[in-house]
Amino acid sequence: MPHAASQKLPPNAIIGILGGGQLGRMLAMAAAELGFRVHVFAPDADDCPAGEVSAFRTQSAYDDEAALRRFANAVDVVTYEFENVPARTAEILASIRQVRPGARALAVAQDRLPEKDFIASLGIETAPYAAVDDDESARAAFRKLGPRAVLKTRQLGYDGKGQAKVSSEAETVEAFARFMSPSILEGFIDFEREVSVIAARSADGGIEAYDVVENEHRNHILHRTIAPARVASTVNENAREIAARILANLDYVGVIGVELFLTRNGRLLVNEIAPRVHNSGHWTLDACATSQFEQHIRAVAGWPLRSAARHSNAEMVNLIGDDAKDWEVLAAEPNACIHFYGKRDIKPGRKMGHVTRLFAKE
Repeated sequence: MPHAASQKLPPNAIIGILGGGQLGRMLAMAAAELGFRVHVFAPDADDCPAGEVSAFRTQSAYDDEAALRRFANAVDVVTYEFENVPARTAEILASIRQVRPGARALAVAQDRLPEKDFIASLGIETAPYAAVDDDESARAAFRKLGPRAVLKTRQLGYDGKGQAKVSSEAETVEAFARFMSPSILEGFIDFEREVSVIAARSADGGIEAYDVVENEHRNHILHRTIAPARVASTVNENAREIAARILANLDYVGVIGVELFLTRNGRLLVNEIAPRVHNSGHWTLDACATSQFEQHIRAVAGWPLRSAARHSNAEMVNLIGDDAKDWEVLAAEPNACIHFYGKRDIKPGRKMGHVTRLFAKE
C-alpha cells in the first residue's frame, strides 16, 4: 500500500514535482511562499527552469526505476507539471507516496478517446468523435463526421502537434498514415470563441473555480487570454459547473484546466482537460486573491483552498521566441506584470515567459 500524505502537510515538508519546465517553476515558487521545499524530478540536463528555484533536484529519465524510488522516498507527496507521465512511472511512485492528482485523472487525460468517453458519460457535450485505428475506420469516421473534421493522435499531442484538418476520406487516410498511431477524428466545430476554466478541488472535496477566460491562439499555441471572458453570466456559471462535475467524478485533488468551445448558439462543448496548472490560468498570479499555482500546492498538501476571486480584469500574453527580446519595453509599462521562465536560449515557438496587464475590475 502506498504511504499516504498526512491530512495536512506542515511547512518544511517536501513536495515532489515531476517535470522541470515553467509550470514546475511557478509551482515551486508558490510552494516556497507557503514554507514548503520542492524536489524536482526531470531528465533535462541543462535548461531546467523548475530546478533553478527548487531545494532539491533529481536529473534522470522517467523510466529510471531506481531513481524514481529514491525520489519518492525523499518527498512527502508527488505531483506533476505535465500529464504525459509514463504509466509505469506513476505506478512506481504511487506504490510509495501519494500522487496528486491521482492515477485515474492521468489515465483519462492522457488519451483523447477515453477522455471524450468520460466527459460524455457525465452528460457533458463534446465535439462528435470516432476512433481511428486503420484506414477503413478512418474512411468510416469521415463519412460519419465530415465534410470537415480534425484528426488528432490519441496521445502526446499538444500545442497543435499531432493534429490535421481534413476535408475528405483520402485526406483522413493520408493524415492517419502520417501520424502512425491510434487517432481520433472529431467533427469540425464552427465555434464563436474558445474559452477555458481553471478550477481546483481539495482533498476534502472543496472546490474553487476561477472566472471563465477567453483564449486566442496563433499557430496552435496560446497567444492571449482575456479575463474575464466576454460572455454571458450564464456561460460563466455553466462552465464552472462543468469543471466542478469533472473534478468530483474523478475524485480529483489539485488544479485542472478545462478547455471549451462556445458555439454561436451559446452551447459549451468540452475540447479537452489538462490535469495540472494551465497556461490559460497564468493571469491568476497577478489578478486574483490566490493564484492557480498556490491553489494547486494547497490542494496536494492537504490544505484548504483559498478564494479564487478576481480583483482585477486582466490580459495575459505569452512571450514566445523573439517576443522575449522586448523585455525593456515591457518593463516600462506601468500596468504590466512580467514573468520570465529562466530559459537560456530563445527559439521559435518556445514559451519564454508571459506578461499580464491589469485593468480595473468592471
